[in-house]
Amino acid sequence: MPVTRSLRRPARLVPLAFLGAITVGTALLSLPVSREGEAAAPLLTALFTATSAVCVTGLVTVDTTTYWSPFGQGVVLFLIQIGGFGIMSLATLLGVMVSRRLGLSSRLVAQAETRTLALGEVRQVLGRIAVTVVVVEFVVALLLISRFWFGYGMDLAEALWHGVFHAISGFNNAGFALYSDNLIRYVDDPWICLPITTAVILGSTGFPVLFELRRELRRPNRWSVHTKIVVWGSAVLLAMGTIGVLVLEWGNTRTLGPLGWSEKLLAAFFHSANPRTAGFNTIDYADVHPATLAVTDVLMFIGGGSASTAGGIKVTTFFLLGFVIWTEIRGEPDVIAFHRRIDGAAQRQAMTVALLGVAVVALGTLSMLAVTDHSLDAVLFETISAFATVGLSTGITPTLPTAAQLVLVMLMFVGRVGTLTVGTALALRSHRRLYRLPEERTIVG
Repeated sequence: MPVTRSLRRPARLVPLAFLGAITVGTALLSLPVSREGEAAAPLLTALFTATSAVCVTGLVTVDTTTYWSPFGQGVVLFLIQIGGFGIMSLATLLGVMVSRRLGLSSRLVAQAETRTLALGEVRQVLGRIAVTVVVVEFVVALLLISRFWFGYGMDLAEALWHGVFHAISGFNNAGFALYSDNLIRYVDDPWICLPITTAVILGSTGFPVLFELRRELRRPNRWSVHTKIVVWGSAVLLAMGTIGVLVLEWGNTRTLGPLGWSEKLLAAFFHSANPRTAGFNTIDYADVHPATLAVTDVLMFIGGGSASTAGGIKVTTFFLLGFVIWTEIRGEPDVIAFHRRIDGAAQRQAMTVALLGVAVVALGTLSMLAVTDHSLDAVLFETISAFATVGLSTGITPTLPTAAQLVLVMLMFVGRVGTLTVGTALALRSHRRLYRLPEERTIVG
């Protein structure tokens, strides 16, 4: 099958697919009809917005609500949808290729993989992904439309547009909103925050895990190791992030301080789920404590599940390295996760993805510091947000010089296609040597 043969070259297929979508999006957003008023958008603005939309990031240099016309907003929404669907499709199909290449034992730990998906055909996989996308977005949109219509007095047409836009943006983890303050005005409204957060979590879980949970939800003992790591790891990060934000921002009069305890809990939960995947915010990150920025940096860098619309190094990578560290501390010979031995290739791949992520963030931060006069914590926050395709901002992005905005464009692109391409390419290219060289130990630490 031509598609299958193409998938064996992810280093070429994935970047070209995203470059093509970004090019088309930039051209459409450069049209005068895409911008409010008579003048067309500058090329950099169109490029930045198109890259952010296709890479489902959410960073913006202009106000989506007032700068872009209804046609331009429609283009942004279209780019978000094809970007999110493309990410899930490519990542899942590449996961299938990984499973077929590595065999049964390695399938249990292969990135973005379940045993059932390895038996499916490409058409069936794409069909299941499409159905999942449509169902989730429809349900979330219906809830939001009802709230906007009945709760905020919007007319039906406006409620439909706002509901559909935020449902698609949420499930695809894009973080684009139709308000100049993102979602700050809804900080205490669970009927807005919870549906969007649910969409964000589902989108960041990944199709392979969602499909396996649909089949085996009541039998967790039969889950694959990948699903167990994503589900339990995400639960731990959600809980720890919620507690961290709640404790650090409880008395901050500019964020959670004026809210009641239930609204504080809602906002903390919202800002634990979204930094790992999406760029929605109900508090202003320019007003949070530096410690909260640091916690958010960690959540953004880790990201969500593999074969999902989330960015970052991925939950599986992070917790797999955790298992490696725990094994080394205990002095055990094999890395064990949920009663399964993790092979050395998966461990090396996780280490490679994580360290490349650190290197990209470090290089991006240094480049940004060289061309701006902003503080390290603000620049680091923006850099990680771009690399992890999260889209949260302290508000400095629109004021950045051209060079810094181009750095963010590169970070969004590399962060979206880089970890997916590198992780899968390493797995597909793995092979066995017929000989082993003499062993020698070095001094570590």
